[in-house]
Amino acid sequence: MNKGDSMTRTETSGTAPAAATRDKPWLIRTYSGHSSATASNELYRTNLSRGQTGLSVAFDLPTQTGHDSDDALAKGEVGKVGVPISHIGDMRALFDQIPLEQMNTSMTINATAPWLLALYVATAEEQGADRTKLMGTVQNDIVKEYLSRGTYIFPPAPSLKLISDVIGFTVTEMPKWNPTNICSYHLQEAGATPQQELAFALATAIAVLDTVRDRGEVPSEMFSAVAGRISFFVNAGIRFIEEMCKMRAFVDLWDELLADRYRVEEEKFRRFRYGVQVNSLGLTEPQPENNVYRILIEMLAVVLSKNARARAVQLPAWNEALGLPRPWDQQWSLRLQQIVAYETDLLEYGDIFDGSPVIEAKVQALKDSARAELATIEKLGGALAAVESGYMKEALVESNARRVQAIMKGDIPVIGVNRFTESAPSPLADSADAIMTVDAAAETDQIAALQAWREGRDSAAVAQALADLDQAAREDRNIMEASIAAARAGVTTGEWANTLRRIYGEYRAPTGVGGAVGVAAASLVDVRKRVEEVSARLGRRIKILVGKPGLDGHSNGAEQIAVAARDAGMEVVYEGIRLTPQQIVDAALEEAVHLVGLSILSGSHAALARDVMVGLRAEGLGDIPVVVGGIIPEADATSLKAAGIAGIYTPKDFDLSAIMADIVEIVDARTAA
Repeated sequence: MNKGDSMTRTETSGTAPAAATRDKPWLIRTYSGHSSATASNELYRTNLSRGQTGLSVAFDLPTQTGHDSDDALAKGEVGKVGVPISHIGDMRALFDQIPLEQMNTSMTINATAPWLLALYVATAEEQGADRTKLMGTVQNDIVKEYLSRGTYIFPPAPSLKLISDVIGFTVTEMPKWNPTNICSYHLQEAGATPQQELAFALATAIAVLDTVRDRGEVPSEMFSAVAGRISFFVNAGIRFIEEMCKMRAFVDLWDELLADRYRVEEEKFRRFRYGVQVNSLGLTEPQPENNVYRILIEMLAVVLSKNARARAVQLPAWNEALGLPRPWDQQWSLRLQQIVAYETDLLEYGDIFDGSPVIEAKVQALKDSARAELATIEKLGGALAAVESGYMKEALVESNARRVQAIMKGDIPVIGVNRFTESAPSPLADSADAIMTVDAAAETDQIAALQAWREGRDSAAVAQALADLDQAAREDRNIMEASIAAARAGVTTGEWANTLRRIYGEYRAPTGVGGAVGVAAASLVDVRKRVEEVSARLGRRIKILVGKPGLDGHSNGAEQIAVAARDAGMEVVYEGIRLTPQQIVDAALEEAVHLVGLSILSGSHAALARDVMVGLRAEGLGDIPVVVGGIIPEADATSLKAAGIAGIYTPKDFDLSAIMADIVEIVDARTAA
């Protein structure tokens, strides 16, 4: 027993506990994964040794979008935003010396959720685990991918079928597992108001439950148990009173929905169970040390109210607006949770907000507005229809435009960004090793290991497993057992996904830009004048291409740039996410644009920007200026500018009017030369 364990509350604070027993703390996690399965395993075991009580796995973009690490689209993306998992060998390495039967593991994976779950089950069973005892979650929510995060593969209908397959499999084979984690987190990151976050998430849950019911995946007598395994993953922003009320509204609305629409009678199956990561969108690049306070305050929204308390919490690191956090940064966030959970008296009391008229009024207002929005979605035909029509995406783009404009005008204060911007140098942010850099050799090593894996496996067994998977999908059967068999045979992530691509096809979701109503800012007046002046000199309107190369699907920034450029009077070409550098070059040639703007948030900016530049020069378009936006460390910005990039924009560049003005001057200077 260590010294801290032996001290009583009287010895540490001078007061006796308010209650004889304390509630158990929530699951304490950090969202992590990088470079390789071996490096991520070391990080996981380190965090577990420091008091983390569950795992939350971040996968790299090729894994999330169903590509092998040596796929052309994966270039520059391997190991950047998470761990690459190409086959069961990678999964074995990821969980080496971690007993999965004893672990609670959350996997943020969506389009390829059935596959990653299959790999997890196969790996756990190799360890000797009983699959019925496995605990954890796959996010497995594709609707928000169409709206905000962009790691979808297949069209909505077959995607819902795959979600239903996971649910139908786990309800009997893995009864302790959460088969889908309806995710409103990324909706808020994309600009959703609390009302939209509530309504869009509940609309998604309705689509999932209706699909499971209508497909007959589970016996009708087990449907209530299915509803009871549905969990949510939410966001919590800096307006922590409103956010806490949002969570209380979620609790009431979910109970109401299950009781009224689905006739779930057992109260335990109607409980709103959720995990949370607090708002990463609000983390600032200027004065990033302030982010520690933001993270802690945002956490209060999901732990203060006992009746709406999160079951699992993961906190971002203070320096995520700068780049990839180091293990020490993750430890700092871990310690924030532990101090609140173990040092304070929070878990000794009931709900401290029950009976507050202020809280009750705010919760009621949120519920009323969420019900109204949900009714609108229902009239459109439900969540899938609202996705395919572009309604939900356009609503998010418009909400985000209002948020950005409010920050630009100072109506939403952000300390260090638009208020109190003067600062002494930061000894944390200004240090040479303030962020972790992924070893450039990690991608090369992963590709070499993947190729060796292919050469060493039983090709006949792989072919048979893929044929069985193909048959199960074509016959509209549950694909989970076939996927587990494929995992054991050595099938790769790309092979699994490509088998289903041939059956279901691929999908491109609406961008939401064309129909979105921009927020015309007074600060754009001067920019519009310059656009007209330069356009007159050119003999046609300034035309820019906004491109999202690589697999990064976080399109919020690109969408706001496209809307702002349109509102400033420019002609804008924006074709959405997941383009190859060559596709961007081809579009620049075909559309005869004056400038190419690249939005890259995955850390692969160096490779992708360079490939676009090389492609433009090969087509004789080397005079077209290229600008890049993303989370770009200073050293990388210097290298990109030296390579010919005309402008670099990072999270500190929040003023869209200033960016638009900059773009006009870059076009003017380059075309006048």
